[in-house]
Amino acid sequence: MLKFIVIGAALFLIYKLFIGDKKKREMNKEKDVEAKVASGEMVKDPICGTYVEKDGSIRVREGEDVHVFCSYECRDKYLKQIEAVTVEPDSDDDA
Repeated sequence: MLKFIVIGAALFLIYKLFIGDKKKREMNKEKDVEAKVASGEMVKDPICGTYVEKDGSIRVREGEDVHVFCSYECRDKYLKQIEAVTVEPDSDDDA
């Protein structure tokens, strides 16, 4: 019986070590993202708000501005929004 308690306690300690390590990595990752945002290495996706690297591969140039996106879906949504704003319906006042 004591053998099972010792094995159970050892397994519990190993489990807690792995969980603690996972939390520490997540916290470090969040700190890295915050540091990159503060230094200007990361920018916010204009559609979903996710922070992406400034040199990301999914971009749209609009005049002087360059927008970087986290996915092609966000880029397509942005292009549809731009198209809806720039293309206005024709008025039929010739009648």
